[in-house]
Order: sequence, then structure tokens, then C-alpha cells
Amino acid sequence: MAEMREEIREFILKEFLPGEPAESLTDDVELVSSRILDSLATLKLVTFLEDSYGVEFAAHEVGAEHLDTIDRIVAFVESRKG
Repeated sequence: MAEMREEIREFILKEFLPGEPAESLTDDVELVSSRILDSLATLKLVTFLEDSYGVEFAAHEVGAEHLDTIDRIVAFVESRKG
């Protein structure tokens, strides 16, 4: 799970927060609620998660409930992998 957490953090930093230090993106930073991720960025993140971890999101699952923090993202992906 730690490896997945770091891969997701690196993806978000590279794609949506270029130049931000890694330590500023903690596991509980709100990504959707604080508008770090807009709708297009959210879809790009979902595509990354689906391709990287072999999970699928239903349309109603693409939102803050599952994607607002790295903690929520990891928990959702883990629940789908099991």
C-alpha cells in the first residue's frame, strides 16, 4: 500500500502540481474539494488509477467521496482490488 500511495502522490505532483514539493502533498490534502483537481484532472487521475491498478470506477464513484485525498484514493483502490 505504501508503494501505491507514493505512485499516486508522484502522479498528482507531476500532472497537476508541477514544482510543488512532495512534502506539501500530504495524504489528507483535499484534492477535489479545494479544486486542485477539476473535472478534467479528475478524469485523468481515474484513467491513471484504472490503468495502473486494474480497477474500474462507475460514473457515480468519480467524485470527492472516493478521490478527495490520497488516503481515500488508496482505500478505494484497495477495496476494489480485493
